[in-house]
Amino acid sequence: MPSDPVDLLRTDAYKFSMAQAGYPLRRETFYLSFRRGGWQYQPFELEAEVRAMLPRLGDEAAAAAADFGARHGYGASDAMLRALEGELEILAVPAGTWVAPREPILTISGPSFLLSWLEPTLLRLHHGMQLATELLYGRLEAPMARVVGDAHRELVERVCAAVEHAPLEIVDESAEYRAQVDARARELVDLLGDPGRIFEVGMRAAVTEEQHAIALTALAEAGITMSSNLAQARALGLRPVGTMGHEHVQRWGADLAAFRAMRDMRIGQPSYLLDTFDTIRSGIPKAIAVMREQPHACSIRYDSGDKFAQYLYAHGEFRRAALEPVHVLEDGLTAAMTAKFEQLREFTGLPPARQLYGYGGHFVARTASNPLTRDRVAAVYKLSQSSGEPRMKFGNEAGIGKRSVPGCPVTWRRLRGQGPRSIIAQANEPVPEDYICLQTHPEARERLRLVKAEVGLTPPEPGEVPHRLSAATQSWVDALEQGRHAQI
Repeated sequence: MPSDPVDLLRTDAYKFSMAQAGYPLRRETFYLSFRRGGWQYQPFELEAEVRAMLPRLGDEAAAAAADFGARHGYGASDAMLRALEGELEILAVPAGTWVAPREPILTISGPSFLLSWLEPTLLRLHHGMQLATELLYGRLEAPMARVVGDAHRELVERVCAAVEHAPLEIVDESAEYRAQVDARARELVDLLGDPGRIFEVGMRAAVTEEQHAIALTALAEAGITMSSNLAQARALGLRPVGTMGHEHVQRWGADLAAFRAMRDMRIGQPSYLLDTFDTIRSGIPKAIAVMREQPHACSIRYDSGDKFAQYLYAHGEFRRAALEPVHVLEDGLTAAMTAKFEQLREFTGLPPARQLYGYGGHFVARTASNPLTRDRVAAVYKLSQSSGEPRMKFGNEAGIGKRSVPGCPVTWRRLRGQGPRSIIAQANEPVPEDYICLQTHPEARERLRLVKAEVGLTPPEPGEVPHRLSAATQSWVDALEQGRHAQI
C-alpha cells in the first residue's frame, strides 16, 4: 500500500487513451483474481488497501501532471477527472481467508475510468498474498526475502506482522537488480539494433513503484526511452506510450466498434488489439475493415495464443489488402522469442521500423531473484460488467485459458455437506444453505473457523481447485459465448 500521496499519472498511459475513446463515467465492475498458483492466503484489509491507492486531485501538482499527459496525447477530459473522484463499491474477500485459482478476490464497481486507472497498482497486491502463503505453509526460501528498495522491505515486514511470523532476514538487492535490468536491456538493443523499437510495459510486473523507477532508470541508461508508466515517464524524462487493452473492446462489445472509437475519438495513432474475441476470425478482419474505411497510420497488437502463426497469417491478409500497419509484439516476450520474430520479419520483408516490441516482466520481474511474481499466479484484473451488461474476455488460449468471468462475481465457499468446495457466483444470487459468500457475509471468516471448513484458518492441502460456476454465472457465460460466435 503506497504511503505517499498518489500521483494522477500513476497508471499506464493506455488507461487514458481508452477513456478518451470510451465512457469514463459509465458504471462498471472489475474483479481481481489469480488464474493459477494454488491456494493463496489473503492477509490484507482490501478495501483500505484500495482506497489508499486512489489518486489525489485538485492541487498544482495534479495540474502539472495532467499537463504532461496532455502534451503526449494522454490528457484527461473533465469527465475523466470527475470519474477519478467517484464513489466505489468494494466487495472483498476478508483478511485471513484462503482463495483458490480463478476465484474473485476483490470485486469493485464504480466509474469506468477510476476502476481502470487502479489496475497497475492494484495488481501488485499479489506479492503480499504470495509471501503470506509461503510463510504459512512453512516453505519460505531465501530468495523470497530478497527485496528491491525500502518500499518492498516495508511490505515484507507488514506481511510478516499480519501472519504473526518472526521478522525475516531481509537482503536488499537493488544494485544487483539494476545491473540485471541493464544487461537484459543491452542484450535486446544489440539484437534489434535500435532502442527506438523497444518500449517498456512492466508497471504491473513491479512489486512497488520504487522498484519500477529503478528498472526504468537502468533502461534509460541503456537507451530505452519509452514506458507505459506515465508518472515515471514524467519523472525520468521518458516518452509515455500506450496501446489498447481488452477492456476497451469489451466495453464496446465488438471489435469493429471498439477500433472505430479508438480511431475517431482521440488524437494519436491507434493500435488495434486483436484477440479479445478471436484473432483470426474477428480481430484481423475487423482491423482491415477499419483501416480500409479511411487511410490512417496505425498498429496492430498480438496478445494470446500462437503469436508466431498469427503473425504470418496477418502479414498475408494485410498484404493482400494493400495495408501496412506497424506490428506490435507484447505479452511474455523473451530475447529468444524476439530473435524468432526478427527472423519472421526478415522473411516477410517488413522494414525494421514497422515492427516494435513491448517488454514487461522480462525487464521488471524476471530480473529480480525473488520468485513471487505476478506471472507465478497469473494475477488479473478484468472488466466484468458495463452499464449492467455482463462482459467477458475470450482470447485464444486453449481451454478456459485467459477467459474472464462476467457480471459482478463473488466467491461462495462450502461450509458443510456435499458439492463443490468453490462456486463463482453473482453478488445478487441467493446463497445456498451449505455455503457462505466470502465477499458479502460480514462474518464469513469466523463462520469458516467455527465449522472447521476445509479452507478455514489453516493452510489447505496444496493443489489446484477447479472453479465451478453458479447457475446465473453460467447462463451469462453461455449467452456471451453465443454472442461471440455471432460476431465472428
